[in-house]
Amino acid sequence: MSNPKIGIIVGSTRPSRIGPSIADWLQKHLKTPDLDVDVIDLAQINLPLLDEIAMPSDHHYELEHTQQWSQLIQGYQGFVLLFPQYNWGYPAPLKNALDCLYDEWRGKPVSMVSYGGHGGFQAALALSLVLRGLKFNRLSTNIEISLKASDLDHTGHFKYANQSLAPYEFDVQQLSAAFSHVLS
Repeated sequence: MSNPKIGIIVGSTRPSRIGPSIADWLQKHLKTPDLDVDVIDLAQINLPLLDEIAMPSDHHYELEHTQQWSQLIQGYQGFVLLFPQYNWGYPAPLKNALDCLYDEWRGKPVSMVSYGGHGGFQAALALSLVLRGLKFNRLSTNIEISLKASDLDHTGHFKYANQSLAPYEFDVQQLSAAFSHVLS
């Protein structure tokens, strides 16, 4: 039997984003011998804005990109939603990606990893309502990464990602244990 698979969904698609750096670090620290972890970058998925005729809850997908998105998501047993806080909210591409599907999310464990100058608490709070509506199994372990200006270079990227994210290693271990527990 194969290991359960967790998908880290990178929720920002901005060209200057640091989400992929955090996702790579998170993948490395979340993965265990009993848990496989992949990064799913919404910038590479490139979903159009809700263009299916039928409601996602009808599970009648006519468009190839929605069918492919559905098949990809069905291959995972749980998710980490990784996103920055934008004006107290979460990025629109993440909301769109979630709203394109419905049954595929139901009952699957999910955790949020938000980041920003103050950790992204407001964005996580707003997204938690959406996760409830999609019937996710919301884990109690969620991580808020507070970015410090001193950790970032003049382009807004980490000077040393491992060093800047090291304070969150214990939280990621807790998250890994939570996924292992709920998926066993």
